[in-house]
Amino acid sequence: MDNKESLLQHLSRLEKHLMQPEVRRSPAELEKLLAEEFVEFGSSGRVYDRQSIIEALSIESPFTCSIDDFKVVSLGPQVALVTYRAVCHESDDEHPIHSLRSSIWKLVDGEWQMVFHQGTPTSAQYDQTRS
Repeated sequence: MDNKESLLQHLSRLEKHLMQPEVRRSPAELEKLLAEEFVEFGSSGRVYDRQSIIEALSIESPFTCSIDDFKVVSLGPQVALVTYRAVCHESDDEHPIHSLRSSIWKLVDGEWQMVFHQGTPTSAQYDQTRS
C-alpha cells in the first residue's frame, strides 16, 4: 500500500484479488494473502483452516463477483474488519448468489493478511434495515 492509497482502497483491492480464479487456484498467492492462523466459516457450516481452504479452492469452479457497500472498520492499529455485499455468478449458472461477507485483516511484516472470513447467503431483496 503506498501513501496515496487508503486502507479502504487497499483492502478492497485485496478482497477483489482473492476473488480472481487464477489467485484462488494458486497456493503461492493464497499463502501470501492468508495468515497462518486463517479460519473461514463457510456458508455450508464447515470450518476451514488455511491449508484446507487452499486445497478446496484449487478445485473450485470459476465464478465472477461484484462487490457493493464495502466498508472498513479499524479494530486496532494493525487490524481491520471488512464487510461488504457480494453477488457471484458461476460461469454456467444464470442464478446469482447473494451474500454478506466479512473478513478480518491484520498487518504482518508490512503486508496485510486475512485471518478470518465468513460469507452468509442472503436473498437479492435483503433489506439493510433488518437485523
